[in-house]
Amino acid sequence: MNRTSQLLFTGAHGAVPPAYELLKEEHEVAVLGAPQSPAPMTTTVINIRSDTAVPDHIVWSLFNTVFMNWCCLGFVAFAYSVKSRDRKMVGDITGAQSYASTAKCLNICALVLGLLLTVVLIIVVSTISL
Repeated sequence: MNRTSQLLFTGAHGAVPPAYELLKEEHEVAVLGAPQSPAPMTTTVINIRSDTAVPDHIVWSLFNTVFMNWCCLGFVAFAYSVKSRDRKMVGDITGAQSYASTAKCLNICALVLGLLLTVVLIIVVSTISL
């Protein structure tokens, strides 16, 4: 065994191994700089598709179906809302927007018609009872 390996094995007994190799490597890194690879640097580009928010109006349709279902417009709007949600899950944004637009129009009609008929019903009942 040479002297260096004896010092390494006896390092646990109090002897310190020479640190000249570590210093030599640190000196080489400081002088030469960071290691350069011969291959060109490559980059990875990840395209994240921005999901266009398409409202499907399903809650509004459900409300109109349960509470103001005059002429079944709320139920038809609910069916179109479900179709819009299905198209959105498949990735067909144009189809989802089309179904959502129809559901919105039907919901507006159901709401206005429901409010008008409710007000007329209240007026008729109150005038009959007088």
